[in-house]
Amino acid sequence: MSISRKRLNSEESRSAALEAARLLLLDQGPQAVTLKAVAAKVGRTHANLLHHFGSAAGLQAELALTIADRVTGSIAEAVARARAGEAEAREVVDGTFDAFDREGAGALAAWMIISGNRDALNPILESIRVLVAQLSVGHEDHHVGETTLWLVLAALGDSLLGASIADALSLDRDTARQLAADGLRLQLDSDHPRD
Repeated sequence: MSISRKRLNSEESRSAALEAARLLLLDQGPQAVTLKAVAAKVGRTHANLLHHFGSAAGLQAELALTIADRVTGSIAEAVARARAGEAEAREVVDGTFDAFDREGAGALAAWMIISGNRDALNPILESIRVLVAQLSVGHEDHHVGETTLWLVLAALGDSLLGASIADALSLDRDTARQLAADGLRLQLDSDHPRD
């Protein structure tokens, strides 16, 4: 069933295609994010999507940028709340892990690497770089880059293999998140020593 068949302007058409691509990613995995599948879902032609994105790789890159912007925005908000004492480290961890797992960023990144479309990762990497730069302002001595590195790598790994590894080790599925939250809490405590 398609999302929409009404006449859309260019921006609405792009937005509808990106939302359809995101739903395909979440429902069927990154291999399902093709121009043909997205076109069918939004009731458009393959040629229409070629006009907007240039190729399947272009569509995937735009999808990556959309996901990355949404993810980094929610992480930045959670970090700001944590710094204001309104949120715990676990909220930051959950936001990051959810981005890679429930939002599909981990599967999409892995698919892009495997399919040789590494350039499409640039929007994700750039969004993370911008996020770290934003979070570092006024907190230059807090190791924001290093903390972001291990948190993103943990979230990415968990999104791809976390359930299988936790099951193989007879651990609760939530163990990786809890370990990450404990690590982040320790990092935050070392950045803000108590008197």
